[in-house]
Amino acid sequence: MADAHDRALRVLAIAGWGRCGSTLLDLMLGQLPGFVSAGEVRELWLRGCRENRPCGCGEPFASCSFWTAVGQHAFGGWGRVDLERMLRVRYRIDRPWRIPELSLARRRGIEAGPLADARSDLAAYLDTLDRLLRAIRDVAGASVVIDSSKLPSHNLLLQHVQGLDLRVAHLVRDSRGVAFSNLKVVTKRVTNGTPTFLPRHGAIASSLRYDLYNGLNGRLFRDQVPYLLLRYEDLVADPVGRLRDVVALAGQAEPAQFPFLSGAGVTMGENHLVDGHPVRFNRGLQPLRADDWQQRLPGRQRLTVTALTRPWLAGYGYPVHRSGPTRDIQDVGPDQRLDHKDATCDVETTSVIEPAAFEGAPTPHGDFRRAAP
Repeated sequence: MADAHDRALRVLAIAGWGRCGSTLLDLMLGQLPGFVSAGEVRELWLRGCRENRPCGCGEPFASCSFWTAVGQHAFGGWGRVDLERMLRVRYRIDRPWRIPELSLARRRGIEAGPLADARSDLAAYLDTLDRLLRAIRDVAGASVVIDSSKLPSHNLLLQHVQGLDLRVAHLVRDSRGVAFSNLKVVTKRVTNGTPTFLPRHGAIASSLRYDLYNGLNGRLFRDQVPYLLLRYEDLVADPVGRLRDVVALAGQAEPAQFPFLSGAGVTMGENHLVDGHPVRFNRGLQPLRADDWQQRLPGRQRLTVTALTRPWLAGYGYPVHRSGPTRDIQDVGPDQRLDHKDATCDVETTSVIEPAAFEGAPTPHGDFRRAAP
């Protein structure tokens, strides 16, 4: 057990904001050797331990053999976790308004910084998170744990875990595609009771969150850890090429093949994502194809979203005007690259009341801002 704990804990955090396709990326990476998909780890305490919602395998969290083994390996069983304390930190500290304090604590430490008043709870949370992530890795027999929580506050907490080797894949999507996804009603499975729905936001709320979370993820991690800026549209247009980029970011050997990918789309296998988009429950072949938000997003919303996210659209190489070309991220000058949860990945799924498909025009690949050592 000591030897396992001494091994470097490598976590690939998928950063971004909602409706960016993070569940899709998580699912694809999780089918590669050396990777294990955990889903949105920050939601495990509520969605898994408290609400006992279904795992990606379809079983309730408490009945899932994988998560049962993880809990036993990490804590001697989930019943030994101080759940109330974990939820207290999750909902008081892992919040966007605590980001300045979490960021400052990177330099001063949690003992002397602005979070000193919560240092006991925070230290316990970080220790529990460390044990959890190591158990996920060890039970799966993997080298890299994928955490698609996305939000910068959670990613900052990961940086505070001692000995954790953090790599950040920042997944962005055209903000107008995000806004179109927010029009869709997507049900979330529950173990008991009435199904709930993924959060939905109007054009203004969607745009402001897009700016905030993508801006912070870029500014906070681009020059701090191995970081890759990746566009969702590029992932859909060339999944093999883009997955190779992410595998390199994670410091893993390039796979000889990607058997789950074909010209017809991606084959979804069994997974154990603890939370995320309901596409995690899909099995079999799912098509990768362009969405039609360009034709179906109402004009007023299109104009609103474009105006509010214009700097980020330009910085990520998206056309600001409808007829404009999409630029390669490599062609966007450094001075234009701004320092920049998941509701739909737009794979067709019975959980989406309005069917949708993957969206995006074929564009070239993402860009390393800092190479992985």
